[in-house]
Parts: sequence; C-alpha cells; structure tokens
Amino acid sequence: MLFLYLMYATVLGAAIGSFLNVVIYRLHSGRTLAGRSACLSCARCLPWYDLLPVISFIAMRGKCRACRGRISWQYPLVESLTAVVFFLSVLVFLQSPIGLLTVLQLSFRLVVWPILIVILFYDLRHKIIPDGFVFCFVGLALLYQVVAALVIGFDRFFISDILSGPLLFMFFFLLWFFSKGRWMGFGDAKLALGMGFWLGLGGGISATVFGFWSGALVGILLIAFFSLHARRTRLNGGLKKVTMKSEVPFAPYLIAGVFAVEFLHFSLFNLVWLLNI
Repeated sequence: MLFLYLMYATVLGAAIGSFLNVVIYRLHSGRTLAGRSACLSCARCLPWYDLLPVISFIAMRGKCRACRGRISWQYPLVESLTAVVFFLSVLVFLQSPIGLLTVLQLSFRLVVWPILIVILFYDLRHKIIPDGFVFCFVGLALLYQVVAALVIGFDRFFISDILSGPLLFMFFFLLWFFSKGRWMGFGDAKLALGMGFWLGLGGGISATVFGFWSGALVGILLIAFFSLHARRTRLNGGLKKVTMKSEVPFAPYLIAGVFAVEFLHFSLFNLVWLLNI
C-alpha cells in the first residue's frame, strides 16, 4: 500500500506540475487558463499524448513533433519538482502517527508547494514575484498556524511563529529600503513574511541563510563559467555577462531554503552547535 500511495502522490504531483506550467507561461500574458496548450514555435494545438508530464518531453527529445522547435526545459523541471515534493510530503505523512494534525499538515503542504513552485519559476523568468501568489502563500501560512493552534492548543510557540513573519519581513524590508532595491526586491520581503509564518523563527532564519549561501554559490559559479567561456571563445559580446552587479532573482533560493528546512531538516542552529563541538 505504501508504494501505491507514493505512486499516486507522484503522478498527482506531475499532473499538477503540468498545469503549473500553463499558469507560469500565461500569467499576466493576456491569455486565459482555459485555452488549449499549443507549441510556442508553430502555434500547433497539442494532442493529449504530447502533454503527458515528463514522459512526452523525453519521448519527443525536447522538440515539437510538428516543427521540431525546442521545448523549454522548464516543462519537465516544474513537473518533476512538483512530483518530488508531493512524493516526499506523502512519505513524511505515512511515516508519522496518523491524526488530525498530520492530516492538516499534509493538506496545507499540498496546496502551498504548487504556489511556491509558481513563484520560483515565474521569478526566474521575469525577475518579479507575482503578488497574487505571494499573498496566497502568506495567508495560507498564517491560517495554518492558527488552525494548528486550534488543534494542539495555543502556547508560546504560537506567539513566536506569528511574530516570526513580521521579523523576517522587516529584515528584508530594511535591505530593500536602504539599498533602494539594488540588494533585494520588495517581493522578497513579502515572501519572507510567509516564510516566517510557515517555518517559525528558527526555520525561517535557517531557510534565509540557506538561500543566501546557495545564491552566493550559484552566483560565483555563473561568474566563473561566463568568464571562462568569454576567454575561450573571445566573444565577450556574444553572451550576456554575469557580474556581481547583475540582477539575480532571489526567490528561487529562498524557496530552496524552505524545501531544505522541510525535507532535509536543515537547521542553522544545529550546524553552529556541531561546529562548536
């Protein structure tokens, strides 16, 4: 039965990921979500067998069946990521004592993860966080804390979790305000508000630090890659150069931090404790 539940979760996640791709591409494009999917190169309407999550991309080798135009890697990445987080969420649920609280935790997670994935990839594409989705995340994170408190009782941890959102928001807001948007976008501050509500203070700080570390690492690797490529090809104008002043979307790294805290149990405080042993 465990295998069947995990298989259902994976298939459901991949199917939802396929719909998330539609949302990411059509959001603020003037198109509705109701229209049929079509190739972005030749505008050919896609039959159902070309829309199977991940499988169709692999079968067609990343190219349109009609015009052979390239299909963005975003499609299988979104579908795979959604499938993985659904799989992991159900796995954690099935390994925990089944009760009202665990059902509540799973239900909220299966709603929150798609929202975060849309924010992640939309920010990668457009370097902006859509307000509608980030406000949904903030509202759901706050609602989760309230409903969980109704189930297990209100205590000092509830107060701490509620205050964590504004504290994280204030940190990012100050970065945005004093840098006039050069260091951090205001959308990142709104995302941090939801992270604080969702993870609490310890988890929110850990996710933020993970985001800064991973963002710095990726930035350094990109600078090194483009510098090496420019030297080898001597085509400095052929590629968009990446420097320390380049605009980099930060929401993907913050969301990676959320997943690291949730599924890898990453904790800055445990790491500091281990280093001090």
